[in-house]
Amino acid sequence: MNILAVGDIVGSLGIQELQKKLQKIKQEYQVDFTIVNGENAAEGMGITEKNFKDILASGADCVTLGNHTWGKKEIFKFIDHPKIIRPANYPEGVCGKGYCIYACQNKRIAVINAIGRAEINIMVDNPFLVTQKIVDKVKKEADIIVLDFHAEATGEKKTMGYYMDGKITAMFGTHTHIQTADEQILPNGTGYITDIGMTGPKDSVIGMDKEVAFKRFLTALPERYKIATGEAIFNSVLFEINENTDKVEKIIRINS
Repeated sequence: MNILAVGDIVGSLGIQELQKKLQKIKQEYQVDFTIVNGENAAEGMGITEKNFKDILASGADCVTLGNHTWGKKEIFKFIDHPKIIRPANYPEGVCGKGYCIYACQNKRIAVINAIGRAEINIMVDNPFLVTQKIVDKVKKEADIIVLDFHAEATGEKKTMGYYMDGKITAMFGTHTHIQTADEQILPNGTGYITDIGMTGPKDSVIGMDKEVAFKRFLTALPERYKIATGEAIFNSVLFEINENTDKVEKIIRINS
Protein backbone atom coordinates (compact mmCIF):
# COMPACT_ATOMS: atom_id res chain seq x y z
CA MET A 1 0.00 0.00 0.00
CA ASN A 2 1.47 3.33 -1.08
CA ILE A 3 0.01 6.54 0.34
CA LEU A 4 1.01 9.92 -1.10
CA ALA A 5 0.68 13.15 0.89
CA VAL A 6 0.91 16.33 -1.20
CA GLY A 7 2.06 19.57 0.40
CA ASP A 8 -0.14 22.65 0.77
CA ILE A 9 -1.58 23.74 -2.58
CA VAL A 10 -0.84 27.47 -2.93
CA GLY A 11 -3.06 29.36 -5.36
CA SER A 12 -4.07 28.61 -8.92
CA LEU A 13 -0.43 27.98 -9.83
CA GLY A 14 -0.35 25.20 -7.24
CA ILE A 15 -3.52 23.64 -8.65
CA GLN A 16 -2.08 23.81 -12.17
CA GLU A 17 1.07 22.07 -10.96
CA LEU A 18 -1.04 19.38 -9.30
CA GLN A 19 -3.00 18.89 -12.51
CA LYS A 20 0.21 18.61 -14.48
CA LYS A 21 2.16 16.23 -12.25
CA LEU A 22 -0.02 14.26 -9.86
CA GLN A 23 -1.14 11.51 -12.23
CA LYS A 24 2.42 10.97 -13.49
CA ILE A 25 3.75 10.69 -9.94
CA LYS A 26 0.95 8.33 -8.95
CA GLN A 27 1.85 6.07 -11.85
CA GLU A 28 5.60 6.25 -11.24
CA TYR A 29 5.32 5.41 -7.53
CA GLN A 30 2.30 3.09 -7.82
CA VAL A 31 0.26 5.24 -5.46
CA ASP A 32 -2.91 3.69 -4.04
CA PHE A 33 -4.27 6.63 -2.04
CA THR A 34 -3.58 10.37 -2.21
CA ILE A 35 -4.10 13.07 0.44
CA VAL A 36 -3.79 16.72 -0.59
CA ASN A 37 -3.75 19.72 1.77
CA GLY A 38 -5.84 22.42 0.08
CA GLU A 39 -6.29 25.19 2.64
CA ASN A 40 -4.27 27.71 0.59
CA ALA A 41 -5.77 26.82 -2.80
CA ALA A 42 -7.84 30.03 -3.11
CA GLU A 43 -4.85 32.30 -3.78
CA GLY A 44 -3.42 31.57 -0.35
CA MET A 45 -6.55 31.99 1.77
CA GLY A 46 -9.02 29.12 2.01
CA ILE A 47 -10.53 26.93 -0.68
CA THR A 48 -13.40 27.44 -3.13
CA GLU A 49 -15.73 24.76 -4.43
CA LYS A 50 -14.06 24.96 -7.84
CA ASN A 51 -10.63 24.54 -6.20
CA PHE A 52 -11.92 21.49 -4.37
CA LYS A 53 -13.37 19.91 -7.50
CA ASP A 54 -10.17 20.64 -9.46
CA ILE A 55 -8.05 18.97 -6.77
CA LEU A 56 -10.27 15.88 -6.77
CA ALA A 57 -10.25 15.76 -10.58
CA SER A 58 -6.44 15.87 -10.48
CA GLY A 59 -6.41 12.56 -8.60
CA ALA A 60 -6.76 13.34 -4.88
CA ASP A 61 -8.75 10.91 -2.74
CA CYS A 62 -9.27 13.39 0.07
CA VAL A 63 -8.46 17.01 0.89
CA THR A 64 -7.31 18.23 4.29
CA LEU A 65 -7.42 21.81 5.56
CA GLY A 66 -5.91 24.02 8.29
CA ASN A 67 -5.96 27.51 9.77
CA HIS A 68 -7.52 29.00 6.62
CA THR A 69 -10.40 26.51 6.57
CA TRP A 70 -12.99 29.29 6.76
CA GLY A 71 -11.14 31.69 4.46
CA LYS A 72 -13.86 31.54 1.81
CA LYS A 73 -17.53 31.73 2.80
CA GLU A 74 -18.56 29.19 0.18
CA ILE A 75 -16.76 26.48 2.20
CA PHE A 76 -20.03 26.06 4.09
CA LYS A 77 -21.66 24.76 0.88
CA PHE A 78 -19.36 21.74 0.62
CA ILE A 79 -17.66 21.30 4.00
CA ASP A 80 -19.72 18.13 4.62
CA HIS A 81 -18.52 16.43 1.43
CA PRO A 82 -17.02 13.02 2.36
CA LYS A 83 -13.71 13.85 0.70
CA ILE A 84 -12.91 17.04 2.61
CA ILE A 85 -11.66 17.08 6.20
CA ARG A 86 -11.19 20.12 8.43
CA PRO A 87 -9.13 20.19 11.65
CA ALA A 88 -10.78 17.91 14.21
CA ASN A 89 -10.00 20.17 17.15
CA TYR A 90 -12.24 23.04 16.15
CA PRO A 91 -14.87 23.37 18.89
CA GLU A 92 -17.49 20.64 19.17
CA GLY A 93 -20.53 21.31 17.01
CA VAL A 94 -18.67 23.13 14.22
CA CYS A 95 -19.78 21.93 10.78
CA GLY A 96 -17.62 19.52 8.84
CA LYS A 97 -15.65 16.54 10.13
CA GLY A 98 -12.18 16.04 11.52
CA TYR A 99 -11.60 12.57 10.14
CA CYS A 100 -13.02 10.08 7.68
CA ILE A 101 -12.45 6.40 6.87
CA TYR A 102 -11.94 5.41 3.23
CA ALA A 103 -11.93 1.99 1.58
CA CYS A 104 -8.89 1.34 -0.63
CA GLN A 105 -7.35 -1.90 -1.90
CA ASN A 106 -9.14 -4.04 0.68
CA LYS A 107 -7.90 -1.72 3.42
CA ARG A 108 -9.68 0.89 5.51
CA ILE A 109 -7.71 4.13 5.76
CA ALA A 110 -8.60 6.67 8.46
CA VAL A 111 -7.39 10.19 7.64
CA ILE A 112 -7.33 12.65 10.56
CA ASN A 113 -6.71 16.39 10.33
CA ALA A 114 -5.68 18.44 13.38
CA ILE A 115 -4.33 21.94 13.88
CA GLY A 116 -1.65 23.08 16.31
CA ARG A 117 -2.00 25.79 18.94
CA ALA A 118 1.57 27.08 19.32
CA GLU A 119 2.14 30.37 17.46
CA ILE A 120 -0.93 29.92 15.29
CA ASN A 121 -3.40 32.18 17.14
CA ILE A 122 -6.59 30.20 16.68
CA MET A 123 -8.83 29.25 19.57
CA VAL A 124 -9.07 25.49 19.14
CA ASP A 125 -9.24 22.52 21.48
CA ASN A 126 -6.16 20.57 22.57
CA PRO A 127 -4.94 18.74 19.43
CA PHE A 128 -3.26 15.96 21.41
CA LEU A 129 -6.36 15.06 23.41
CA VAL A 130 -8.71 15.37 20.44
CA THR A 131 -6.48 13.25 18.19
CA GLN A 132 -6.09 10.60 20.88
CA LYS A 133 -9.88 10.43 21.28
CA ILE A 134 -10.32 9.90 17.54
CA VAL A 135 -7.60 7.25 17.39
CA ASP A 136 -9.25 5.37 20.25
CA LYS A 137 -12.51 5.49 18.31
CA VAL A 138 -11.24 4.40 14.88
CA LYS A 139 -8.48 1.92 15.75
CA LYS A 140 -10.91 -1.01 15.53
CA GLU A 141 -12.53 0.33 12.36
CA ALA A 142 -9.42 1.17 10.32
CA ASP A 143 -6.37 -0.80 9.23
CA ILE A 144 -4.29 2.32 8.57
CA ILE A 145 -4.45 5.69 10.37
CA VAL A 146 -2.81 8.80 8.88
CA LEU A 147 -2.62 12.22 10.55
CA ASP A 148 -2.13 15.59 8.83
CA PHE A 149 -0.98 17.85 11.69
CA HIS A 150 -1.25 21.44 10.46
CA ALA A 151 1.00 23.39 12.83
CA GLU A 152 3.55 26.19 12.98
CA ALA A 153 5.94 25.06 15.71
CA THR A 154 8.38 22.28 14.91
CA GLY A 155 8.46 21.31 18.58
CA GLU A 156 4.70 20.85 18.67
CA LYS A 157 4.81 18.69 15.55
CA LYS A 158 7.65 16.57 16.88
CA THR A 159 5.85 16.13 20.18
CA MET A 160 2.72 14.98 18.36
CA GLY A 161 4.78 12.51 16.36
CA TYR A 162 6.20 10.88 19.47
CA TYR A 163 2.83 11.05 21.26
CA MET A 164 1.20 9.19 18.36
CA ASP A 165 4.12 6.80 17.79
CA GLY A 166 2.79 3.26 17.70
CA LYS A 167 -0.82 4.45 17.77
CA ILE A 168 -1.10 5.53 14.12
CA THR A 169 0.51 4.44 10.87
CA ALA A 170 1.91 7.79 9.75
CA MET A 171 1.95 11.49 10.57
CA PHE A 172 2.97 14.32 8.27
CA GLY A 173 3.14 18.01 9.10
CA THR A 174 1.77 20.82 6.96
CA HIS A 175 1.50 24.64 7.17
CA THR A 176 5.09 25.92 7.04
CA HIS A 177 5.46 25.23 3.27
CA ILE A 178 9.11 24.17 3.59
CA GLN A 179 9.79 20.47 3.19
CA THR A 180 11.96 19.10 6.00
CA ALA A 181 14.58 16.41 5.58
CA ASP A 182 13.74 14.49 8.75
CA GLU A 183 11.56 11.70 7.38
CA GLN A 184 11.89 8.72 9.72
CA ILE A 185 10.20 5.73 11.24
CA LEU A 186 9.81 6.46 14.95
CA PRO A 187 10.78 3.87 17.60
CA ASN A 188 7.32 2.30 17.83
CA GLY A 189 6.79 2.15 14.07
CA THR A 190 4.98 5.34 13.05
CA GLY A 191 6.19 7.02 9.85
CA TYR A 192 6.92 10.70 10.46
CA ILE A 193 8.02 13.93 8.75
CA THR A 194 7.80 17.42 10.27
CA ASP A 195 6.57 19.16 7.10
CA ILE A 196 5.92 17.93 3.58
CA GLY A 197 6.32 21.35 1.95
CA MET A 198 4.06 22.99 -0.62
CA THR A 199 2.89 22.81 -4.21
CA GLY A 200 2.96 26.29 -5.67
CA PRO A 201 5.28 29.15 -6.73
CA LYS A 202 8.95 28.17 -6.50
CA ASP A 203 10.55 31.63 -6.60
CA SER A 204 8.67 32.93 -3.57
CA VAL A 205 8.50 33.30 0.19
CA ILE A 206 6.40 30.25 1.14
CA GLY A 207 4.34 30.86 -1.99
CA MET A 208 4.01 34.61 -1.63
CA ASP A 209 5.55 37.44 -3.68
CA LYS A 210 9.07 38.32 -2.47
CA GLU A 211 8.64 42.08 -2.85
CA VAL A 212 5.70 42.06 -0.45
CA ALA A 213 7.73 40.05 2.03
CA PHE A 214 10.60 42.57 1.75
CA LYS A 215 8.28 45.44 2.60
CA ARG A 216 6.74 43.64 5.58
CA PHE A 217 10.09 42.67 7.09
CA LEU A 218 12.09 45.80 6.23
CA THR A 219 9.52 48.39 7.27
CA ALA A 220 7.31 46.50 9.77
CA LEU A 221 4.34 48.06 7.97
CA PRO A 222 1.28 45.96 7.13
CA GLU A 223 1.20 44.78 3.54
CA ARG A 224 -1.27 42.36 2.03
CA TYR A 225 0.38 39.18 0.81
CA LYS A 226 -0.14 38.15 -2.80
CA ILE A 227 0.69 34.92 -4.58
CA ALA A 228 3.96 34.83 -6.50
CA THR A 229 4.06 33.92 -10.19
CA GLY A 230 6.43 31.98 -12.41
CA GLU A 231 7.74 28.43 -12.12
CA ALA A 232 6.09 26.03 -9.69
CA ILE A 233 7.30 23.21 -7.44
CA PHE A 234 5.56 20.01 -6.36
CA ASN A 235 6.33 18.77 -2.83
CA SER A 236 5.01 15.48 -1.52
CA VAL A 237 5.91 12.45 0.56
CA LEU A 238 5.27 8.77 -0.16
CA PHE A 239 4.65 6.30 2.66
CA GLU A 240 5.28 2.70 1.63
CA ILE A 241 3.19 0.51 3.95
CA ASN A 242 3.56 -3.24 4.46
CA GLU A 243 0.39 -5.02 3.33
CA ASN A 244 0.58 -7.55 6.15
CA THR A 245 1.60 -5.43 9.14
CA ASP A 246 0.09 -2.08 8.04
CA LYS A 247 3.35 -0.45 9.18
CA VAL A 248 5.44 2.07 7.25
CA GLU A 249 8.50 0.42 5.72
CA LYS A 250 9.88 3.35 3.76
CA ILE A 251 9.34 7.11 3.33
CA ILE A 252 10.29 8.90 0.12
CA ARG A 253 10.35 12.70 -0.22
CA ILE A 254 9.33 13.84 -3.69
CA ASN A 255 10.38 17.24 -5.05
CA SER A 256 9.43 17.87 -8.63
